[in-house]
Amino acid sequence: MTRIVAIYGSPRRNGNTSMLLRSAVSAARDEGAVVEEFVLRDLRISPCLEIYACKEKGECAIQDDFQQVARSMLNAQGIMLASPIFFYTVSAHTKAFMDRCQSLWVKRYWIDRIPFGIRHYARKGLFVSVGATTGKRLFDGTLLTVRYFFDAVDTELWGTLLYRELDLEGDVLKHPDYLTSAYLKGREMAMTLKEADSG
Repeated sequence: MTRIVAIYGSPRRNGNTSMLLRSAVSAARDEGAVVEEFVLRDLRISPCLEIYACKEKGECAIQDDFQQVARSMLNAQGIMLASPIFFYTVSAHTKAFMDRCQSLWVKRYWIDRIPFGIRHYARKGLFVSVGATTGKRLFDGTLLTVRYFFDAVDTELWGTLLYRELDLEGDVLKHPDYLTSAYLKGREMAMTLKEADSG
């Protein structure tokens, strides 16, 4: 059974990235994937406090909702992550969650001693993002952050959906082709994971 975790990083429950991600999730389910959804704004996730207790077992010492999301990610074949652009990076909710995954980085590279540069990842990741401006480099810094985050959780940045000039809630509804693209990408992801699982 193909399992995917979908992580909503927008401060708005019905923001543009949330709508796009829901479209991708719907498609993945239509392809038979089991998708577990997490809305970060609804969860109690502390920022990383750099305690480094994770050096012992690769487990974060802060007990909150992070553990549930982390367990689900590690049991999935795919991760869908969505966040709007705030000052040329991900939202605060998303960044706090990413920083907590430092414990998984510690487990991967310090405890399990996976060599740096290995690119045979256990899972595939899709990143969905929108920004209000038309800046040519709008997504450059964010994609670097997302790529390294995915690496920490043993995930390849398999695909992206990146859209400019979306700001106010519901702006994406003026672009039904964007929602269609998200649906098709979600279906493609589920099919790719299913083929990898059966192969």
